Amino acid sequence: MGLAHSGPTAPAHNAPAAPAHSTPADSAHPLDNPGFASLNGPHARFAERRGRVVRYPVDVSPWLGLPAEPAAADWADLAALAGPDGEVPLPGVGAPVPDGWVLTADVAGVQLVAASVVGAPDAEAVRLGPDDVPEMLDLVARTRPGPFRERTRELGTYLGIRHRGALVAMAGERLRPPGATEISAVCTDPAHRGKGLAGRLVLAVAYGIRERGETPFLHTAARNTAAIRLYESLGFQVRRAVRFRAARVPTLASREAPAGP
Repeated sequence: MGLAHSGPTAPAHNAPAAPAHSTPADSAHPLDNPGFASLNGPHARFAERRGRVVRYPVDVSPWLGLPAEPAAADWADLAALAGPDGEVPLPGVGAPVPDGWVLTADVAGVQLVAASVVGAPDAEAVRLGPDDVPEMLDLVARTRPGPFRERTRELGTYLGIRHRGALVAMAGERLRPPGATEISAVCTDPAHRGKGLAGRLVLAVAYGIRERGETPFLHTAARNTAAIRLYESLGFQVRRAVRFRAARVPTLASREAPAGP
């Protein structure tokens, strides 16, 4: 889901503990650095590159990719991509922010994987296309499932459920590291919650991912315990803790300041 209902960082005891089999953050597993793996893999056609830094176009997704252990040159390339005094989202980027960069957001999150979820098609779910984007953006604005931009729909399949013609629930695909696809933008109109629509759509999207031979996974804020309970009831398991951060590029003045004696 991404930066679901972002706000003050939840206390550490609210974050579900990663299971014993969780993969270390510095390993080569694609899910440990999913933005980097996606943009250097199945989503390479979206990648804007500078050196080893990759990012999606800003109207597609805020996710970007840094190497697991970024060097000073990588942070400099990221600053150049962002522009002078720009702010960059760092979802899932675990590397420490260098001196001069200012953290502007830091939200505890979790990554869940559907190791055994098969999914199921849903007779009411319809595939959402370009003509549906205004309604999708409106639903996201009212429910705040996480970042969703004008072109996010291009990242994969998005399914919705309509009531009397109006879009009342949706879910779709976002990151796509090799062998896996992230389920994202899971949201339901407040007037239609409690009917199981979100769970049905998650399973429908998961079914399509499984049909491609891939593993579904997703992200949500650690404090969003209701969403975590829903996903666990569907068969997802917490794989690891993550952080959704954002940082401001050092000002031109600070970058050009002479070194001390």
